Amino acid sequence: MERTFFALGALLAGLGVALGAFGAHGLRGRLEPELLAIFETGVRYQLWHALALLGVSWARERWGAGPLTAAGWLFVAGIVLFSGSLYALSLTGVRALGAITPWGGVAFLAGWALLAWGALRR
Repeated sequence: MERTFFALGALLAGLGVALGAFGAHGLRGRLEPELLAIFETGVRYQLWHALALLGVSWARERWGAGPLTAAGWLFVAGIVLFSGSLYALSLTGVRALGAITPWGGVAFLAGWALLAWGALRR
């Protein structure tokens, strides 16, 4: 599972860089500034949580599985729900997609809590 989380983290980070470049070069001038800012927020959260997956990989190797496995999958779910909904909202303009975003935020928060618990438990 350590390799899975590490590979997902690396792939999602690379995708985040590509999406950031796409936003900066391909969407600037094509999207309203507000929608571009929403897209950039999705990229920023994706990159941070891709790095968190690298940390989960390291933590699992050091402290074992348990809550750390759940933390990793919650980070993946958060990227899909939070960042994915922001990408979809900014590219389509469908504001209703913003209703999905908080679920991704909850997944991120739960992931961080479980990462802390995994580090502190015996």
